Amino acid sequence: MTAGKGEPLPGSPLFRGLRVGLLGGSFNPAHDGHRYVSTEALRRLGLDEVWWLVSPQNPLKPAAGMAPLAERLAGARAVARHPRIRITALEARLGTTWTIDTIVALGRRFPGTRFVWLMGADNLVQIPRWRDWSSIFNRIAIAVIARAPY
Repeated sequence: MTAGKGEPLPGSPLFRGLRVGLLGGSFNPAHDGHRYVSTEALRRLGLDEVWWLVSPQNPLKPAAGMAPLAERLAGARAVARHPRIRITALEARLGTTWTIDTIVALGRRFPGTRFVWLMGADNLVQIPRWRDWSSIFNRIAIAVIARAPY
């Protein structure tokens, strides 16, 4: 299976030993707040890369008004503008939409990669709505970064 431009290959050994931040979301549209969280995480946490996990459909958001995945990926690439931010549709390829399922799948496909879940502080209020949220906190480091509203 080949990857799209900038997208990591599932199971690639290239990422073993790297520290990778994961920023999940609809990116409908991608905006400077996403970029800010990513660049701050790269700088403050010493990450090697940040992967934007552009979700095929956020289960906590309505499908109405959601731009097509290809359009959201293109928008994310236009906003990211950073060599260490990788835009991915991995959730579509993995068949996951819930964060816990994505984290488990990535852990299996990328053994030895140290993942950190990234989120803007404005999203903290939603955590209780996430499926199996306590398991997320037990499985992966979480970094919450304050950002201005966008």
